[in-house]
Amino acid sequence: MELGRLPLLFSRLPMFPFFDAAHYLASVMALKEQRGAVEVSRQSPIACWFSAMLYCFGGSILSSLMLAEPPVGFLANSTNIFLASSVWYLVFFCPHDIIYRCFSFLPLRLMIAAMKEVTRTWKITAGVAHANSHYKNAWFIMVAVGWARGAGGGLISNFEQLVRGVWKPESNELLKMSYPVKVALVGAVLFTLQHAQNLPIARHNLMFFYTTFLVVTKVTMMLTQSAVSPFAPFESVLGRMLFGWQQTPSKVKGEARVSSNGTSSVCDRSAGEASESIKKGQAKKTE
Repeated sequence: MELGRLPLLFSRLPMFPFFDAAHYLASVMALKEQRGAVEVSRQSPIACWFSAMLYCFGGSILSSLMLAEPPVGFLANSTNIFLASSVWYLVFFCPHDIIYRCFSFLPLRLMIAAMKEVTRTWKITAGVAHANSHYKNAWFIMVAVGWARGAGGGLISNFEQLVRGVWKPESNELLKMSYPVKVALVGAVLFTLQHAQNLPIARHNLMFFYTTFLVVTKVTMMLTQSAVSPFAPFESVLGRMLFGWQQTPSKVKGEARVSSNGTSSVCDRSAGEASESIKKGQAKKTE
């Protein structure tokens, strides 16, 4: 097989059943690791199941809402719903937690995470193409729907938390984007440009290189246990150039306190020296 045909063959990989199952498994395991999720599964299995479906199909739900389509459309695919539900049941209710413990083994966890990133590329490209079928060459809509498909689970995380009885508005992804949401946005922009023929690269080549970047970055972050986004240096430079990002207010206030303390200490020292000189002068007069 020629290496030049590898990206083309890669772009024709079917996602069902293995890659979809890996996506569901990684999503449900991430749900189980959320604080209070296990307690919710014991108190209300229905609420826990619904949260798991939001984790697994959040992208489809959000993109459907954006295009004024029925948000329950994902339920029409009974095979995928049954597969995701089976994964949810095994992860949460398997005796002795065997399934969760087995796939928590690092090599298996890395393999699942890598396969999940492959599905992210397919979801973004499907979202861009689906948006283009509704709004021809509408770049912003294509980017938005592709982004929603690729990172829908993160973008609707606040709603998913409400299902479990948790309300954390400060965890809104638009306020503080996680790495998957950021990289999905970058991918949506790239595939939109390619779809509009403004990026001089074939679609299968872009899929191959983008997925390779996703997999390598994800595996590296898991191995190094790093939570720092690879985009952080670029964000810092662009933030200072475009938006004039300065030091955080807390740091400025801290520096102001230090400077005020330093000034007051200098004044205290000068006042003390003045009082000592006055005392010495009075002592000389008495002598």
